[in-house]
Amino acid sequence: MPKVAKELSAVEVKRLSKPGFHAVGGVSGLVLRVKETGSRQWVLRTTLSGKRHNIGLGGFPDVTLAQARERAREYKEQIWRGEDPLAARRAAEDARRAEEAKRVTFEEAARRCHEAKAAEFRNEKHQRDWIISLERYAFPELGSISVAEIELPHVLKALEPIWSTKTETATRVRQRIETVLTWATVSGYREGENPARWAGNLEVALPAPRKIRKVQHHRALPWKEVPGFMAALRQREGMGARALEFAILTAARSGEVRGARWSEIDLPGRVWTVPADRIKAGKEHRVPLSDDAVALLESLPRFEGSDLVFTTSRGGGLSDATISAVCKRMGVDATPHGFRSSLKDWARSCTTFADEVSELALAHVNSDATRSAYARDELLPQRARLMADWAHFCRHGEPEAATVTSIGEGRA
Repeated sequence: MPKVAKELSAVEVKRLSKPGFHAVGGVSGLVLRVKETGSRQWVLRTTLSGKRHNIGLGGFPDVTLAQARERAREYKEQIWRGEDPLAARRAAEDARRAEEAKRVTFEEAARRCHEAKAAEFRNEKHQRDWIISLERYAFPELGSISVAEIELPHVLKALEPIWSTKTETATRVRQRIETVLTWATVSGYREGENPARWAGNLEVALPAPRKIRKVQHHRALPWKEVPGFMAALRQREGMGARALEFAILTAARSGEVRGARWSEIDLPGRVWTVPADRIKAGKEHRVPLSDDAVALLESLPRFEGSDLVFTTSRGGGLSDATISAVCKRMGVDATPHGFRSSLKDWARSCTTFADEVSELALAHVNSDATRSAYARDELLPQRARLMADWAHFCRHGEPEAATVTSIGEGRA
C-alpha cells in the first residue's frame, strides 16, 4: 500500500528549500519541486496511458498551496474520466497562440498590404502618398485596433473630420482603408462585410463627394491669346521660361517636363518618350515634336553628369514653382497646366482633328472601347500633324490651311 504523504501547512511549505521533490500531501502525487537556483514549482506526478508524467501546475508562491491542490484535483478528475489533461492543455495553448497570431492591428495590416501591392504603384511618389495618407488620417483612429474588430463607427471616426474639408483626400483614404480591410479578410485576419465600402454602406452615412467637393479647374489662357503670350515668353530668359514654352508646345504636364531626360528624346526621330512612372495614366506616352519644339531643345545647354533637359544653374531639377512663377511674373491669370485646356479649346474651335487625337495628345486614355482601340496605336501620325499645327498657331496666330483628318488615317 503506497505511503500517504503528510499534509503540510502553508507555513511548512514556505520553509521547504532543499533542492528536490517534496510531497506536500492533500492530493496524491502533488509535490513542490525546489531547483538548485532556489526557484520552486508545483508538479503533479501521475500516470497517463501507462506512462509517468510530471504535470506543471505553476510556480510558488504565485500559485498558493490551496490553488495547487485544487488544480491537482481537477487534473486527477480528468484522468479518472479517461481524459488526457496534457492534450487538452496543449490544444488550449495552440488555440491561444493561433488567436494571438491572427490579431493584427490596422497599422500592421496597412503596411503589409502596402508592401504586397508595391508593384501596382505608378511611381515612388504614388507609393509614398498611399501609406502617408493612412499614417496621417487613418492610423490615429484605427492604427492600434485589431482589423478583426474594426466596424463602421471606427471608419466614420477617421473619415468624418476631413470628409467635408478635404473631400478629395478623404475619398482616397476611404478607398485605401477599404483595400486594407479587404486584404485582411482574404489573409484570414477578419471576417464579414467591409465597413469601409461605399455602396450600400458609407453612402448612407456620408454625403456623396460630388455633392460637396468643389471642383477647381486649372486657370487657362483663352486660346486666342496664346500666340501673344508665346511671343512674350520667347523674349524671357531663364530655364523656367524655356520649360514652360516646351510644356505648351508639347501639351505636357509640368512634372513630365521637369523630369524630362535627354535619354528619352529622339531628336532625329522627333519623338519624346515619357516613361509610365511620370504619366498620370500610368502608361508610356510618346510625344511628337514639332519644328519649334526641336529647335528649343537644340538651343538648350547640357550639363555634364546630368541627363535632365531642364536644369537649374547647378544642374539640378526645376521645381514646379519655378515654372508657375513665369506665368505670375508675366501677369497672366493662368497656370502652366491650364495651357493644356487652351490647346483642347483651340483644337475644337480651329481644326478638324477628331477628338480622340487631341485626347491622346493630352495623354487622356478613355476606358471607352472605341477610344481604347485607337489608343493602342497612339494615332502618332495624326498627333504629329496636330502638334505641328499647334506650334504654327502659337508662333503665327493663324491656323494652317484646314484639312480633314480621318481618324483611321495612318492605321494598318
